[in-house]
Amino acid sequence: MKHWKHWITTKRLMFTAILAAVLALTACSSGGAGNKANEGAPQGGGEATGEAGPLTFTFYGHYDWYTMPNWGEDLSTKWIQENKQVTVEPISSGGNAKQKLSTMIVSGELPDVIWMERGADVEKLRSAGMLVPFDDYLEKYPNLKKWAGDSTLDMLRSPDGKLYQFPNWYTTQPNGNAGYLVNKKIYNELGAPSLETTDDLYAYLKQVKASYPNVVPLEVGQGGAGIEILTTAFGENYPATFTAMKGVPSENQLNSLFTDPVFREGIAYANKLYREGLISQDAFTQKLEQVEQKVRNGQVAMYVASSPTEFGAIGNALLSAEDPEAGYIMVWPIHKAGLDKNKIYPGDYKQQGWNVNVITRSAKDPEAIFAFLDWMTGSEGQRIIMWGPEGLYWEGADEEEAPLFTEKFTSDTKGRDELMNATVNFQWVGNTVYVDNSKMKFESTLPPEKQNWESRWQSEITWKTQYNTTEFTNLDPAGDSEEGIAAQSVLDIYTKALASAVMNAKSEADVASTFDKAEADAQKAGYAKLLKYKTERWQENLSKLK
Repeated sequence: MKHWKHWITTKRLMFTAILAAVLALTACSSGGAGNKANEGAPQGGGEATGEAGPLTFTFYGHYDWYTMPNWGEDLSTKWIQENKQVTVEPISSGGNAKQKLSTMIVSGELPDVIWMERGADVEKLRSAGMLVPFDDYLEKYPNLKKWAGDSTLDMLRSPDGKLYQFPNWYTTQPNGNAGYLVNKKIYNELGAPSLETTDDLYAYLKQVKASYPNVVPLEVGQGGAGIEILTTAFGENYPATFTAMKGVPSENQLNSLFTDPVFREGIAYANKLYREGLISQDAFTQKLEQVEQKVRNGQVAMYVASSPTEFGAIGNALLSAEDPEAGYIMVWPIHKAGLDKNKIYPGDYKQQGWNVNVITRSAKDPEAIFAFLDWMTGSEGQRIIMWGPEGLYWEGADEEEAPLFTEKFTSDTKGRDELMNATVNFQWVGNTVYVDNSKMKFESTLPPEKQNWESRWQSEITWKTQYNTTEFTNLDPAGDSEEGIAAQSVLDIYTKALASAVMNAKSEADVASTFDKAEADAQKAGYAKLLKYKTERWQENLSKLK
């Protein structure tokens, strides 16, 4: 790291102390996406490859859970170190990201690159003059602009009109895994009944409970996250994003989630399932590891989640290895009878992708760092960081820059998966379109029995049922603002009300009463002002996307 006090003004030094306190309250420390850097590169002809000389820079992942593996110990980063002369030195959060970043700011030393959630915290660093803009680099190093496109980059620009954020897993096409996983053996043993409507689902779960008392009929995951996805069955064009942002769009404004009829109907349905023992009874207390074990062991009849394929792929491999009739399949998203099943969206995607990289003023050569990230997000960089150096699992690329996978790619699945798992936490600038299209292009050449399980369901169901929510990004206020304080209060009210409505309500009327009280409490906490703020940001997004 480079000491940067010599260039910052007295005014900015004063702001730094304030910023540190603010970030201590608002920094995203746990990351809603969890450890999913591969929850989705530099291009071929004419790309800048960053071979001007050795480059070493420090990298800080602003998440409690994130620990960067040692650079150069896997095949991919070893190749980069030897061939591109790039070394990345990790700075750990120590399990307390908000405190770590605040300490670095107060001390006057920042890492060269910070990997973090986009939004208010990025803007605090930017407004304090701590970040480097990328605008002068975009034409010289063309991969980011080529693959992300102007529309996505414009959505990432700061109020001063400049670009400071290098996105990760950005996209111009649908992606995502949210949906419903089904235990194939149980389903077939029960006669493979219709599983399309919420009525079908209820009847099926009752069958499961009667026939398989030691199996969870419907697993809803950690913290009851699957319950929020379940609400999407009750409204057309109603992704779970509305629940996450605590606002439902209608007539150019965001309205209360607590009073929304679709949300209430969905939670009342979940409450009914809970009361009858049809969904996981420990939904709000179990750990993620417990969910994983149940799915791996086939102890669930169905599993609804934002990424059920993550555990489903492992479970399918384990179960089918023991019994060819066992494993998992996916079904088209459940919908309430009378709704259009093609307008039901259990998940969503955003053009900007997941999170972002920012380069700080501490960097001695920010242009070289950008050049490397730009190479990494292009086709060659993505091939290497995803599937290792050329010559092992791929050899050359076709006219569309997709890798030409070798026979070893399908025959040595254990080695291939070990390599990919070793690099997942280096995928900071993932190029969704390139990776997904390359993967699907190859899978289409294989017979069904040899196709990747996860890829099959992505192409057949999940990618077709994810809603584009780009317009609803960057709505959150700064944590120290009046709206930001209200947002935290509303979140606390929501969290308690959701658990109470699902677990404690004795009827649909009780569910309504629970959310009536939550609405009243939220309004007292400044909910109306928060919704007004988010509506204004939403409308700004819409103007950028026109």
